[in-house]
Amino acid sequence: MKAEAEEERSETARLSSFVGAIAVGDLVRSTLGPRGMDKILVAMGRNEGSIEVTNDGATILRNIGVDNPAAKILVDISKTQDDEVGDGTTSVVVLASELLREAEKLVSMRLHPQTIIAGYRRATDFARSALTDSALDNSSDPVKFREDLMKIAKTTLSSKILSQHKEFFANLCVDSVLRLKGSGNLDAIQIIKKQGGTLGDSFLDEGFILEKKIGVNQPKRIENAKILVANTPMDTDKIKVFGSKISVESTAKVAELELAEKEKMKGKVQKILKHEINVFINRQLIYNYPEQLFADAGVMAIEHADFDGIERLALVTGSEIASTFDNPELVKLGRCDLIEECIIGEDRMIRLSGVPLGEACTIVLRGATNQILDEAERSLHDALCVLTQTVKETRTVFGGGCSETLMARAVVDAASHVPGKEALAMESFARALLMIPTIIADNAGYDSAQLVSELRASHAEGKKTMGLNMEEGIVACMNEVGITESFQVKRQVLLSASEAAEMILRVDDIIKAAPRKRTADRGHC
Repeated sequence: MKAEAEEERSETARLSSFVGAIAVGDLVRSTLGPRGMDKILVAMGRNEGSIEVTNDGATILRNIGVDNPAAKILVDISKTQDDEVGDGTTSVVVLASELLREAEKLVSMRLHPQTIIAGYRRATDFARSALTDSALDNSSDPVKFREDLMKIAKTTLSSKILSQHKEFFANLCVDSVLRLKGSGNLDAIQIIKKQGGTLGDSFLDEGFILEKKIGVNQPKRIENAKILVANTPMDTDKIKVFGSKISVESTAKVAELELAEKEKMKGKVQKILKHEINVFINRQLIYNYPEQLFADAGVMAIEHADFDGIERLALVTGSEIASTFDNPELVKLGRCDLIEECIIGEDRMIRLSGVPLGEACTIVLRGATNQILDEAERSLHDALCVLTQTVKETRTVFGGGCSETLMARAVVDAASHVPGKEALAMESFARALLMIPTIIADNAGYDSAQLVSELRASHAEGKKTMGLNMEEGIVACMNEVGITESFQVKRQVLLSASEAAEMILRVDDIIKAAPRKRTADRGHC
């Protein structure tokens, strides 16, 4: 290898991987469960000094810099979990790190990593079968299915900043997701954050709200709106050739140039008006002169709608984003029943009601500080993602450590029928699963040893719906308490964690490439 390249072999490489992965798991384990703690993330570099307060595993891991290769794998599975199902980002990292912690003990007992992997694979199959068998499906009954969605939303929000208002926000999330009618298109749900008031002042608006103001002297309310959504410059056309200049003989020539520019802009506005519209929404700025022309024509003009906003606007109004206006018959206009100005907090905004995409709605979040609003938005996003996944994959399972205990018991029972060293790995897999309820109890300040032993005893007696009730610190029936989780989330946590642990266990060599040599710059300034 080249000079300065580094290599770690066999036991050293394996120990390095275990240490890095376990450290990442220990970092986020205190955020797990309904009584988990938050972390303050202080930014460096360009955003130095800005802070984030969160207990979301994916957000924490995305913002910390890790050098250890195994730790980066756990950061990646957390991101994948967030992208796939929206929740369980902390659980998947904690479970993977506990699997590796158990594997480290087995390696020290001279078990070969491939034997451990084979045992983990068998255990994963038995655990998945047990989880699938315990899943319930109430999709055929709309009333019961809505109850399931409410329970899932409340369970998801119980570990977030919104836990004090979980009934209110669970209702809000379920209402907005059921409006999607199974499409799962979260772009139709807009979240607006407005500082001021309390979290309890948040509300769901059955329409699309645009955080912009209506132009000067233009109508503030339009019924049966015909909307042209555009992305076009509405200022004086600038000469865009770098370094170019215009030389004129007198100030009269300057006036002629300005007049020519005005005439060109007037022609563009007249082309836009030929579309027979009464609302014009542009992604770019609309300068004073074209704004005046639109006001004279009785057209509402809205400027500087950001790109994300204008994409969503085109989706909900059923329009296309236009850039040229020579062929009005080819442009698809948007429509809505009513556009009017509304006031939220101290800000004026624009509400679009009766849009063609009937499922479109806006959640307006209120809160005392930006940090509270940001965390509330992340919490709502997690709940919305889980609910949309549940609408597609309608099966549910019980939470509160119930599913983990159920899977651990199934794995232990299966291990007793497996001869050889793989049985040891399967038992270790079961112990790692039981660490989830243990950590949940520890984070709530209860005696985890007592609670988990009671939980295991209940499952041994056949009470398969028993789990941890962290409100009272007791073992209770999860069906009665209403702690329900999405089957899709639990399955993804199980599979992702076992796959990540297997990948790290396979490593027996870490090679770091030599850094690129920096040479002196001989160029002339």
